Amino acid sequence: MSCLDKGFLILMVTRGFFKGRRLRSSLLLERYAKLWPDGLIGPYSLGFVRFLKRLRLEGKPVDLQDLLLRLTFDNICGLAFGKDPQTLAPGLPDNTFSSAFDRATEASLQRFILPEVVWKLKKCLGLGMEVSLSRSLVQLDKYMSDIINTRKLELMSQQKDGNPHDDLLSRFMKKKESYTDKFLQHVALNFILAGRDTSSVALSWFFWLVIQNPVVEQKILQEISTVLVETRGSDTSSWLEEPLAFEEVDRLTYLKAALSETLRLYPSVPEDSKHVVVDDVLPDGTFVPAGSSITYSIYSAGRMKSTWGEDCLEFKPERWLTLDGKKFVMHEQYKFVAFNAGPRICLGKDLAYLQMKSVAAAVLLRHRLTVAPGHKVEQKMSLTLFMKDGLKVDLHPRDLTPFVNSVNEVQLIQILNGDKDECS
Repeated sequence: MSCLDKGFLILMVTRGFFKGRRLRSSLLLERYAKLWPDGLIGPYSLGFVRFLKRLRLEGKPVDLQDLLLRLTFDNICGLAFGKDPQTLAPGLPDNTFSSAFDRATEASLQRFILPEVVWKLKKCLGLGMEVSLSRSLVQLDKYMSDIINTRKLELMSQQKDGNPHDDLLSRFMKKKESYTDKFLQHVALNFILAGRDTSSVALSWFFWLVIQNPVVEQKILQEISTVLVETRGSDTSSWLEEPLAFEEVDRLTYLKAALSETLRLYPSVPEDSKHVVVDDVLPDGTFVPAGSSITYSIYSAGRMKSTWGEDCLEFKPERWLTLDGKKFVMHEQYKFVAFNAGPRICLGKDLAYLQMKSVAAAVLLRHRLTVAPGHKVEQKMSLTLFMKDGLKVDLHPRDLTPFVNSVNEVQLIQILNGDKDECS
């Protein structure tokens, strides 16, 4: 049996994984939150928009969902084990690890849909999607084993030549604790599972919602322009030469609100399950016995009138801001469960926001998007809320002049009002 067979999905990881080692993972991720912005997120975002520009010049519609999946996969692999699979390269090449990863994820869905006795019987007999899952896990196992063995040799030689590896896998291997290869595989693979599909799918729905809501798009661009005029001046060429710095991305409050609103309406993981360890009683008085499982809809929770009001189906980023629109308001975690809640809350939430804000700002600064004629956006039934046929869009160059002029006008008015106050 592949050592990944029992640990492929995050939901299947044993409790022991989360108990003491979860804290170590959290500490490492906090450190990466400081190391990652300038080292990976910015360059990847800049490379992505340059790739989009080449595609725009070809004048053909592009599947933005597929491109975002490739971007986040390359990005997360670089962070997880210091290797860029380069799936986002000219010609959009296939990648063995990426393909096996996709097949295994899709095949795993059957285990959530079919009764346990059915999928276990299919596994024993080698039928249906269980065959695809088994083969894919073997490929993933080999790929990860090769990386770990190579990294061990590199870390040994690193002590001699002094060339450091600073990815997540290397950090675990450098710790005083002795981790098994199986555990290291689970760490890296679960990190990729948590950060690849979820971020790219969220960005896909975000761009689609922005296309449908031009007023929101204008507000996002106005906010980005306001920040960049202050940090880089009114020459827009200086805005596009370098990726946004961490401090610039951190100031994009309205953009974060728009991304949160996207996740409320279209959570990357539309439903989740919990296993009952001991007898319990839900707040409404429902008794749940130990050994049972409860599945709840994150998708539905974000669309309840009783929780979000009569306008719960509207795309309204303002619900995440203070009345003056200056500060972000994070709703209580058991109300907004797109990142899970409690002890199982997503460890990479802040990193996810940082990555999504960086990519979204980079794309919108340079490109105006429109849905390709005749393309219909539909949801796909899967563990992750993909778009069934992708997101086919046409790319157009962005004219930033109106936004620069608007920011300058606002600043001029503020200066004049300040002079009036001094005179009075």
